Parts: sequence; C-alpha cells; structure tokens
Amino acid sequence: MIPKEILKKVKRIEITTRGLVNDVFSGEYHSVFKGRGMDFSEVREYSIGDDIRNIDWNVTARMGHPYVKLFQEERELTVMLMVDVSSSENFGSHEQMKGEIATEICALLAFSAIKNNDKVGLIIFSDRVEKFVPPKKGKTHVLRVIRELLYHKPVSPRTDIAAALDFLNRITRRRSVVFLVSDFLSKDYEKALRVANKRHDLVALTVTDPRELEMPSIGYIELEDAETGEVFLLNTKDRSIRDSFSLEADTQRMEREKMFRSMNIDSIDIYTHQPYVEPLIRFFRLRAKRFH
Repeated sequence: MIPKEILKKVKRIEITTRGLVNDVFSGEYHSVFKGRGMDFSEVREYSIGDDIRNIDWNVTARMGHPYVKLFQEERELTVMLMVDVSSSENFGSHEQMKGEIATEICALLAFSAIKNNDKVGLIIFSDRVEKFVPPKKGKTHVLRVIRELLYHKPVSPRTDIAAALDFLNRITRRRSVVFLVSDFLSKDYEKALRVANKRHDLVALTVTDPRELEMPSIGYIELEDAETGEVFLLNTKDRSIRDSFSLEADTQRMEREKMFRSMNIDSIDIYTHQPYVEPLIRFFRLRAKRFH
C-alpha cells in the first residue's frame, strides 16, 4: 500500500503541473522536440514554393522533370528522465529540498510529454541504478513515475553519473530525449556523457542551493559531507574560509559549463530559492529559435 502522504503529494504535484502544462509547456515542448526526427514518406512532382533542398535528383533524372521528397514527423518520442537521488539532493536552505524541486520538474516534463503522445521512462540513480521504469505512454504511467520519485528510499548516499549513463546506453536502442537531473557533484563522467550525447538528445538540468555557492558568516558550524559522511568544523566568520568556499564552487560551476559547451549539451540551471518555471520557459524558447 502506498502511504496516504505520498498519494497527497502526487495529487498536489499533478494539480500544480497540470496548469503549467496546459497553459505554457505543452506548446513549448512540441515546438522544441517534435519534428526533430523526420521519416521519409514518398516523392511527388515539384510545385512552385517547394524547398529545392528536398529535390530527389535520382527520380528527377529518371522522370525528366523535378520531384521532391516528402517527410513526415516522427509520431512519437521517448523521453528518459534520469534523476540523481544521492544524499546531496536532500539539501535545501529554503522552502524545498533539491530533490523535491527535481521531482516537480520531472512531473512537468513528463506531463508535457504524454500530452504530446510521447513515452516517458525513468532512471533513478545514486552511485548505481536504483530503479528503472521502462518508457510508456499515458497519465497512469506518469503518475507512477511521480510516485516512484516520491516513494523511493535511496540505497546509497553517493553519486556516479557515469554508471547511470552507461546503463542508459545499454537499455535504450532508439534515440531519446534525455533529461539528466542532478547537482553534478560527481567525478569522471565526461566520457560517458560524451557517448550518451552522441546517441541521444541530452539536456543537463542542474539543481543548486544558494548555500552551496556562498557560506554565511555565522560563526563555528559543523558541516557533514552528505555523500561521504565526513564531518568538518568551520569558523564561517573567517573571510578566507568563506572566499575559498565560494571560489571552489565557482570553479566547479565554470568547469561544468565549459564541458557542456564543448559537447553542445543544452543545460538549464535551477536554484532552490528561485521559481523554476522561468528558466525552463527560457530554455524552451531559446532552443525553439535555434531549431526553427
């Protein structure tokens, strides 16, 4: 039996995201992801106004006058949601934890996908793949995906993005739209990311809390690394410690962004103290301009 609390959370997320999907994201999603894959359908005689790039020169040569190729939009896409559930996701200095925001964003993307008749799959990972839900269509399936994200109790506190991407590449044969949702506090995943990005349309969605970027001046605090369990005692009134912390966070962010750019991976930055809707809309609209 699924606890009532989980069912209430599922219902709340469904209600929250349904309006956004109907009003904003469904159309944005369609304009960005639909029509990227086009299947050859047939040829017909050239008409004034046809795109000359679609002329089939072999048929034209045989028939003695121009023919053009016709294409039809791929009927459906597969959307894979890859969600990091390592212990660092259970952090948040504002109203919501990083993991809670990740779940809501996944719900938004999943409902947008099924509204466009696409399949949705789920990979929940830490330093191993902890749950795999094969792609399917329909609202019932999406509600299951949300329940899995809310109900899942992580087995490991650590992160291994490379292991999750290797699993993705093994189990998905057809090209998919992949949303990789993580704080990217992991190492040695560049090679796996490069391979996955060649096979799939990969979007990196980074969820960050402002306290991971800047340390407040509040005296001595005890910090525990969520993934290793290591405990530190820090004097946050020491300016050099705060500056060192911020510099390290900035360096990691810039290296990550540089890596994404070098691979032409689209990325979205989400912060726990800011609404996530605006960055998502901005991403969809910028991407739509690029592909149309």
